[in-house]
Amino acid sequence: VQLQASGGGLVQPGGSLRLSCATSGIVFRLYAMRWHRQAPGKQRELVATITSSGSKNYSDSVKGRFTISRDNSRNTMYLQMNSLKPEDTAVYLCATNYRGRTYWGQGTQVTVSS
Repeated sequence: VQLQASGGGLVQPGGSLRLSCATSGIVFRLYAMRWHRQAPGKQRELVATITSSGSKNYSDSVKGRFTISRDNSRNTMYLQMNSLKPEDTAVYLCATNYRGRTYWGQGTQVTVSS
């Protein structure tokens, strides 16, 4: 099972980014997927989840600004991030649970700064 996150970068406050998480080794459409983030010196935080049926949940800190989605034909999950704030700066990681284990992508850095 492999997860490959991409799309991070440097953006000004108020800007947007779209992260992608490409997967292999699982029947993607059957599994819930998640985005987490970890800022320096802080605990890893669950940002958003999407179930196999497409139901979505968000942390209060990103609700209304971030949108999680998935494209089962491409085995890929996305995180559209709008109205970015400096406090959104973190490494963003995608994850899924498969056969009792949690698999993580390598993370992609998002930096929000002027």
